[in-house]
Parts: sequence; structure tokens; C-alpha cells
Amino acid sequence: MSTTTTIDEPADTKPANSKGMLKDDALKGKTVIITGGGTGLGKAMGTYFLKLGANLVITSRKFDVLKQTAAEMEAETGGKVLAVACDVRKYDEVEKMLQEAVKAFGRIDILINNAAGNFISPTERLSANAFSTIIDIVLKGSVNCSLALGKYWIREKIPGNILNIVTTYAFTGSAYVVPSACAKGGVLAMTRSLAVEWGKYGIRTNAIAPGPFPTKGAWKQLLPGEIAQKLDFKSKVPLKRLGEHQELANLAAFLVSDFSGYVNGEVITIDGGEWLQGAGQFNALEIIPDKMWDSMEKARAGL
Repeated sequence: MSTTTTIDEPADTKPANSKGMLKDDALKGKTVIITGGGTGLGKAMGTYFLKLGANLVITSRKFDVLKQTAAEMEAETGGKVLAVACDVRKYDEVEKMLQEAVKAFGRIDILINNAAGNFISPTERLSANAFSTIIDIVLKGSVNCSLALGKYWIREKIPGNILNIVTTYAFTGSAYVVPSACAKGGVLAMTRSLAVEWGKYGIRTNAIAPGPFPTKGAWKQLLPGEIAQKLDFKSKVPLKRLGEHQELANLAAFLVSDFSGYVNGEVITIDGGEWLQGAGQFNALEIIPDKMWDSMEKARAGL
């Protein structure tokens, strides 16, 4: 009588929100363009798309950063990445980038409008040029890419897919980031408008509004010194934590995959409840300690 010994595999101790959500071939055969794809959330999304079987095109103005990121992504995933320098503010460069992408991969299926810029500043301290710079990158850049890809998809009869990365203050507004709020608000309006107009061509347009997802470069540039620590973003989120990049990548992958084929014109917030925390008039009452609540309860006893 023979006996068999089984060795248990080590348990995966990673929390669920740091793991991929979709099955491995969810984006197989698709080609994705991500603007601002060399760093931060663009890099996180692109890496996950590659793991799901997609081909990837990453763009920004900094070609040296793109090349390094492309090499890292290919080494990690085994996928194919094309790095193309492109200033999304210039339509001719967007057209050229699209042509290079089609030449490399045959066709493009998905556009992620992720390129962004921002200033933290009292508005009266900004020059007109500084204001225009943010509008040009965020709004005009998203328009340029959407227009170029939309014309291409309609001409080639390809059911394309646009995902715009906006922000929660696109619909609430926010002090000290007025150029960004204006630009992101415009991108959100474009999202809903194109979803209706281009739906007849099979082109879906959606948006994600992230809350605080820290990225080293952007946060250090926007909030120098100890400002980020003093603001304590975690305390402003009901879940009392910041977002994990994989969580946003999971949502983005779902929205550009065929699994969300009936989702069109939506903006999905992923912020742990942050904007709602600030929206309710009495939400700040969380600062009241339990002993004070006890006293207040006794005072109204019998009511």
C-alpha cells in the first residue's frame, strides 16, 4: 500500500486590494494608448493591462522616462510596449503618435486620457499663462487625443473605448486648484457628451474620479516639505487610508474590458468616500469624543 505526501503551497498573504481582479486574458489582443503613461497611475494601469494580455503604447513629453518605463514593464510582464514622445497639446503630434501606434500594432482599441498637470496656488497668484498651461494639457490634450482616436475608429469601423481620468473636484470644484478643476470639469462634460454622440459607432466613453492615490513625483511637487503630512489626507477619508494603485488599475481594466460592454457615459468615483465626507454639513462631528456623546444622550433622556 503506497502513501502520498502532499506539500501545501504557501498561502498568498497579499491583501485582496493589491491583487489583479480580472482573468489573465481579459485584454488579450487589445492595444491601449495611455497618455502620461511613464509614471504614477499611468504606469500602474499600463503594467496591469500588459498582464491581462494587452499591447501598450505609452506617451509623454519625456522620452527618456518613457524608454526606461517601457523596458521595466516588458521585463516584468513579457508584454510589448511602444514608447512615443508626444505633447498632447499639439494635435499634429497626437496624429503622428497614433500613426506610429497603428504601424506597430495594427490597430488601436483603447485610449486612456491620463496626462495631467496641476498647480497648488491661490488663484490670484497665477499668471494667465500658468492657467492656460493646465487647461491646455488636461482639457485640450484630452480633446486632441479623443478627436484623433474617434475619427480613426469611425473611419475604420472599430468599436473603440475611451477612459478619462478626472477627479472628484471635477464635479464639486475646489479652491487652490482652480485651473485643474476647470479643465477636469470640461473633460467630464466631454465624457458624457461623447458617450451619447459616439455610442452609435460602438464607441464607449467613461471616466474615473480618483481620490488620494499618492504618487512620489506628483505629491512631492504639489505639496512640498511637510505640507502633505499636515494636511493628513487619510483623516479626510472615511476608510482612514489612501488608495492602492492596483485598486485603480483594477477598476480601469474592468471599464475598458468587454466585461463592462454596457457601461457608457459613467464617471465612477474611487476615493474611499472622501468627497462625501466633506459634503455633509455635520460630517465633521466625528471629532466629538464618546464621553461628550454620552453627556448629550443623558441630556435628551426622556425625549
